[in-house]
Amino acid sequence: MSHTFVAVASQQELAAGKMLRVEVAGKRYLIARVDDEYFAVDDNCSHEDSSLYLGCLQGDMIRCSLHGSRFSLRTGQPQEEPADEAIGTYALKLQDGQIWMDPTRRSN
Repeated sequence: MSHTFVAVASQQELAAGKMLRVEVAGKRYLIARVDDEYFAVDDNCSHEDSSLYLGCLQGDMIRCSLHGSRFSLRTGQPQEEPADEAIGTYALKLQDGQIWMDPTRRSN
């Protein structure tokens, strides 16, 4: 199976402990950097239609600003109610100073 990686940002744009919202083919994703690890997840909370970009990083978790649900950036699994469904996580690679994401393949 071939992967369709798309350049979504420069590595310089994303400092450790920060996140970026990117759009690929009309869909929003969240790119987060925790120390030297990069993660790509859906930008919407699975509990309600709220942007996770408005939330905050807590270690390798993203907390939704609307109702406080936390999601693992590694697996997309909810770690705290009220959310009970996972968010999508996506493959990333770093190459030539760019962050590349495969929006066609969910990791979970």
